Amino acid sequence: MSNKRVYTFGNGQAEGKADMKNLLGGKGANLAEMNLIGVPVPAGFTITTEVCTEYNLKGKEAVVELMKAEVEAGVAATEKVMNAKFGSTGEAFPLLLSVRSGARASMPGMMNTVLNLGMNDDAVKIIAEKSGNEQFAYDSYRRFIHMYGDVVMGVEAEEGQHNPFEVVLDELKESKGYKLDTELTVEDLKVLVEGYKAVVREHAGVDFPTNPWDQLWGAVCAVFDSWNTERAILYRRMEQIPDEWGTAVNVQAMVYGNMGETSATGVCFSRDAATGEDQFNGEYLINAQGEDVVAGVRTPLEITTIGSKRWAERNGTSEEDRKANFLSMEEAMPELYAELNETQQKLEDHYSDMQDMEFTIQDGKLWMLQTRAGKRTGAAMVKMAIDMLAEGMIDEKTAVLRQEPNKLDELLHPVFDGAAIAAAKELSKGLPASPGAATGQVVFSAEAAEQWAADGKKVILVRRETSPEDLKGMYAAEGILTERGGMTSHAAVVARGMGKCCISSAAGLTVSGKSMSIDGVEYKEGDFISLNGTTGIVYEGKVATITPSLDGDFGKMMELAEKNTRMYVRTNADSPADAQTAREFGAKGIGLCRTEHMFFEGDRIWKMREMILAETVEGREEALAKLLPIQREDFYGILKAMDGFGVTIRLLDPPLHEFTPNDLESQKEMAEKLGVDVKVVTEKVEGLHEFNPMLGHRGCRLGNTYPEITVMQARAIIEAACDLKKEGFDPKPEIMVPLIGTVKELKMQEELIRSTAAKVFEEKGMKVDYMVGTMIEIPRAALTANEVAEVAEFFSFGTNDLTQMTFGYSRDDAGKFLPIYIEKGILKQDPFQALDQTGVGQLVEMGCEKGRSARPELKLGICGEHGGEPSSVEFCHRTGLDYVSCSPFRVPIARLAAAQANLR
Repeated sequence: MSNKRVYTFGNGQAEGKADMKNLLGGKGANLAEMNLIGVPVPAGFTITTEVCTEYNLKGKEAVVELMKAEVEAGVAATEKVMNAKFGSTGEAFPLLLSVRSGARASMPGMMNTVLNLGMNDDAVKIIAEKSGNEQFAYDSYRRFIHMYGDVVMGVEAEEGQHNPFEVVLDELKESKGYKLDTELTVEDLKVLVEGYKAVVREHAGVDFPTNPWDQLWGAVCAVFDSWNTERAILYRRMEQIPDEWGTAVNVQAMVYGNMGETSATGVCFSRDAATGEDQFNGEYLINAQGEDVVAGVRTPLEITTIGSKRWAERNGTSEEDRKANFLSMEEAMPELYAELNETQQKLEDHYSDMQDMEFTIQDGKLWMLQTRAGKRTGAAMVKMAIDMLAEGMIDEKTAVLRQEPNKLDELLHPVFDGAAIAAAKELSKGLPASPGAATGQVVFSAEAAEQWAADGKKVILVRRETSPEDLKGMYAAEGILTERGGMTSHAAVVARGMGKCCISSAAGLTVSGKSMSIDGVEYKEGDFISLNGTTGIVYEGKVATITPSLDGDFGKMMELAEKNTRMYVRTNADSPADAQTAREFGAKGIGLCRTEHMFFEGDRIWKMREMILAETVEGREEALAKLLPIQREDFYGILKAMDGFGVTIRLLDPPLHEFTPNDLESQKEMAEKLGVDVKVVTEKVEGLHEFNPMLGHRGCRLGNTYPEITVMQARAIIEAACDLKKEGFDPKPEIMVPLIGTVKELKMQEELIRSTAAKVFEEKGMKVDYMVGTMIEIPRAALTANEVAEVAEFFSFGTNDLTQMTFGYSRDDAGKFLPIYIEKGILKQDPFQALDQTGVGQLVEMGCEKGRSARPELKLGICGEHGGEPSSVEFCHRTGLDYVSCSPFRVPIARLAAAQANLR
């Protein structure tokens, strides 16, 4: 680590810059950069992310001692720029500080912030006297006690209870008949200050600290501690942010949006974070501080006139009422709006990306407190990149690399059916904070949302306003509905980042305990509602959904991906419908067609069971002859749907017991249907029982012990291909032998397949090109891949089973311990979701290298669930695979990930 722990900024100068995010965090690097490009930023300093790592290793006392001199120098530099004194006793205006987190990756609302630090009984009097504004001074003091008491001293709401500070505030407002915080008088605020101190004394067991330096060290350490809170850890897991990165701490001079009617605070975006529209937008509050906007406690006003008019239209507010009570900043503060508009454009142009900014206006002067690349929905992500490319702001490579592949999933989510919407009962209308459609049962706590979702229920999380503690519930819910808050509230920002549907500030909604009422009608936990996050409308009950149509921007992004990729994408599909869907998404072939799924449809299972009961080869062949035309029809449809592209068809893989019933009643039904004694069925079922079916009589072991099964399937595939070729199509079947561990297992199957194909060609008087290959899913197959490749024309890595056998984990049982392993750091991620590149990946690399050493033209692919996971796709690209294969709706994600891997 570097010896320097603190980097200062202010007055157009900075010791850091934008490319120092790893050291200074995103916020600290951008505060430095804004200074350097002439944007007005309050002075301050950043304590580096490396200090957070030190803090976690050495503890509070050791690290405070290590950075004490540099922090003191940073405070002195800030005092000089701002012409104020930290801990002033009257000789100068007191310097109050904000203390905020700032990791290298944006984690909105997940870590701690303290504002107005340095305030005490002496400072509040000096500020009141020197500013001539006693109201502002005491408002800042009560805010500080509330925030510091919560963040640093742990005074927070108990389960099911309101925040104790809020209780004191609400009781005072109710006794005075106030609706808004801004109605509080100076005397009211003084009462609140003493009431808040009493809350701290009662809940924390100590008096509120009055020494500014004690306050500062407490806040700095609280920010470092917040890196390891439950919500921050959960968010990092969701966003795949490494634990070892740590957070920086940004200490900055306070500027005040709560000094009266010429002061304000707000959050704004250079483009629409929900839709991607190139429209400056945001929200502000006059006479308020920043937390008021994002916390959703007061519903803010729109910054632009167009935004204000759109809000009024959605809300059913007349233009007269809007102009009288809901003026935009553009109308209420035209000169300051013009300066803010110019600044946001300057920042977007500088960073060449959509910016999410926080600002404060203190007594008519604009200050920028933060800028960062804004969180955005999947649709907005695609539109912004395509628009910025057309504007010449970014190039093609940047447009592709800026996409988060998993966010494309949002564009493929269902939307409400128009006919169902027309018939649905509208309950309320709020702010469309995050687009999408969601239907579910209402719950009123994060814990309930998590529990109900774990039980397989779809839920809508309903809250007065959300806080970072609600993250688990938001993640589990289908959608989020809040009573309060604006388009830039915590709920809105986090929901957009997650791709969750969200409506905030719903009209007529009141939330209380485990129920809510909308215009007087009560809804209890478990009642169904539906949310349209695109329009902001709440509907009663369930509303039907349909698959969305994909717009032009999505198509253009896929064209860019296609243009910049080496490795292509196939799909896992067992039906012509799935194959067609995947082809429309850009799949170039099928990487896995599982034939066993076909035997469960309709009455086919009975023909399969007849084959299982047969005691002789002749009996099995007779039963299989009944399955042959059905299989041929299946393969005909799939090969036709993927005409011109390779279709990898896996021969029968599961053990035969999966096709037989376990309970006696079903066994009796089977016996009656097939005309045999029930004893024959029960004895057969018992005979098929295995202690470890995953490693038992399945895959190529079935084909080698019952070769007639392989013969039937090979014949069905080749006959279907011949029929298609005769009709003028271009079928490309690839017959895959599963679960081989030795080359002799494969060789025996290959000979059966080729002899069967030769017979069909002779019967049909024609030939089709086909390939025979294998699935590499047993470690021994990877270790002896050079031998296997002498027979196989292609390898498809079955990484689901390969992961099971390499780790020795049963995928069906690993859920009992994998979450604990990840929580304790034994594993960084679930190896069944993201490929274990160190262990399983080494086998894949070895299989590729050895296979191509024996057969240079060997075709290589992957067909496990990992084929649609971006980090796994990048590994496959580096390893030299020809394709990845995934489920149809993951195809666009894999295509984008493949292009990004190539561009990197």
